[in-house]
Amino acid sequence: MDVITDDMAEKMEECVRGSLAGTMTFPDVLRILKSIGVERYHADYSRQENTYYLTNGQSHVVSLPHGAHETAADFSAENVAAAVGESQRGEHSYLDFVRKTMTAGCVGYWVQLEGCRVQYFGRRGEIHTETFVA
Repeated sequence: MDVITDDMAEKMEECVRGSLAGTMTFPDVLRILKSIGVERYHADYSRQENTYYLTNGQSHVVSLPHGAHETAADFSAENVAAAVGESQRGEHSYLDFVRKTMTAGCVGYWVQLEGCRVQYFGRRGEIHTETFVA
């Protein structure tokens, strides 16, 4: 696939809408994104958007309107990990996850679909990495 088609863009947007509405889980999102050739994506809390990347470098940006939340100055990898655990156990919504990770000093994250890793990062370059099973 050389370009991002309208259908691919719609599926990316569907993933954002489903996450925000609580109708899609992280595994659901991963399955859909893999099916259309997404290699990785970046969730930017400051800009409230996700950028999706294909293996050929093509990208597509989708608005991620999660609401205004203050990002803590200090990064807490422990609190980010706790929020990830709550998500994995289905104990809160994606919007709660965003709020909790921002409160933990997270400004965004990268999801590497092939490497099965998510890197959460803070204002000063702090990084916390979580692995997942695809």
